[in-house]
Amino acid sequence: MPSKKALIRRPSPRLAEGLVTHIEREEIDAGLAGRQWEAYAEALRTHGWETVEVDPADDCPDSVFVEDAVVVYRNVALIARPGAESRRDETGGVEEAVARLGCSVNWVWEPGTLEGGDVLKVGDTIYVGRGGRTNAAGVQQLRAVFEPLGARVVAVPVSKVLHLKSAVTALPDGTVIGYAPLVDTPSLFPRFLPVPEESGAHVVLLDGGKLLIAASAPKTAELLADLGHEPVVVDISEFEKLEGCVTCLSVRLRELYI
Repeated sequence: MPSKKALIRRPSPRLAEGLVTHIEREEIDAGLAGRQWEAYAEALRTHGWETVEVDPADDCPDSVFVEDAVVVYRNVALIARPGAESRRDETGGVEEAVARLGCSVNWVWEPGTLEGGDVLKVGDTIYVGRGGRTNAAGVQQLRAVFEPLGARVVAVPVSKVLHLKSAVTALPDGTVIGYAPLVDTPSLFPRFLPVPEESGAHVVLLDGGKLLIAASAPKTAELLADLGHEPVVVDISEFEKLEGCVTCLSVRLRELYI
């Protein structure tokens, strides 16, 4: 039976110091960010996901973006080695959380760097973005861990956004969606659907045709609804100011042995 657990992590009190690389820095409203995070977690629970809180990492401003710390395929976890050195202390608490859930644990080792936001799983195909935060050695190590389990790993150039999943995610039928001006090579994906807004490129599959999507992408939500999906809208404006999106704020674990 598929598991429906989602790792989440409370925002650090230092959230406003989070890294920005491709956008201008804006002021963060920490109180609003906290309320938005609570609403995001509640949206997951409302749609059948059990949320599992990773221990907070208050000294790590970006730690709320828990997805970057680990990649999970089936019940095997690969602990990331962030390309941003200031984020490397984020992984310890996530490692403990996935180990407690029964995952077998592997690690990315120096000189490899890999962040989970660069990894998009579509069935047994794992797309990995090769860009600012994930290097060639990180891609090789991801291949070494997951290909023996039956995954097909496809490396994708990323130069216009922070992570691969800043540019593309996938619908339940495997169609990859993205905001075309920010996608380096759309032809690498067998089926690609351009969406009208940058934040519309980011969806989280909640199952049953439901898609978690940011409030900042109303035209994309309308497009997806017209295609028969059911958008579940959450406002994550404060996290978007730090290049965050709906995928970054959780790690969905669907194939644990339970």
